[in-house]
Amino acid sequence: MMLYDCRTVAERDRGVEAAIEAVKRGDLVVLPTDTVYGIGADAFKPWSVTNLLNAKGRDRSMPTPVLVGSRHTLDGLVLSLPQTARDLVEAFWPGALTVIVEQAPSLQWDLGDSAGTVAVRMPLHPVALELLRETGPMAVSSANKTGRPPAQTAAEAREQFEYSLRVYLEAGAASGDSSGPPLPSTIVNCTTPEPTVLRAGALSVEVLRTVVPGIVAPETMSETRSSPGG
Repeated sequence: MMLYDCRTVAERDRGVEAAIEAVKRGDLVVLPTDTVYGIGADAFKPWSVTNLLNAKGRDRSMPTPVLVGSRHTLDGLVLSLPQTARDLVEAFWPGALTVIVEQAPSLQWDLGDSAGTVAVRMPLHPVALELLRETGPMAVSSANKTGRPPAQTAAEAREQFEYSLRVYLEAGAASGDSSGPPLPSTIVNCTTPEPTVLRAGALSVEVLRTVVPGIVAPETMSETRSSPGG
């Protein structure tokens, strides 16, 4: 178990390389994102995803989201991408938007009881993107055990997970604002006739509607500071 300080160039290079090797072996790693820190595994290694769920104390009823390192990767994960989803992705990726889409039936993965859908995001963080472009899609959930707040640093994540994870990539505190810790990504379900906001987060409904005016969201929906995923 190693923690690498990615705020220095030399250690960042060593840390990213160690994380790439760990993910390819099927081990779990902690990585920074532009929202909250995440715990990640190779999305195409079912036993790794199971280990991720077990480490968090979560069952299969809450499938793990997927992070990608390129907009183009999304096309390979879906059978057909709705135009509204494409518009949202083009406007807000990389960034704090997670879209739920129907996955391609041919995908050989098991993220949990997902009913044929997958939640996908491209984060706006250089360390995360560097890692994802080498590993391919990763199953990533917020770096905390169920019932505890998301870790604000890799060091905090290490206090929760210790030796159950192989590599911790430290990039400093996740950036929030004066009102509290960082918000998770906003989740939009794009499998319905009109895209529907399932979780209001770092992107407000009003901002989303500048791109897709017909997006649906409960009027009482408020931003949340606890997260099943980043």
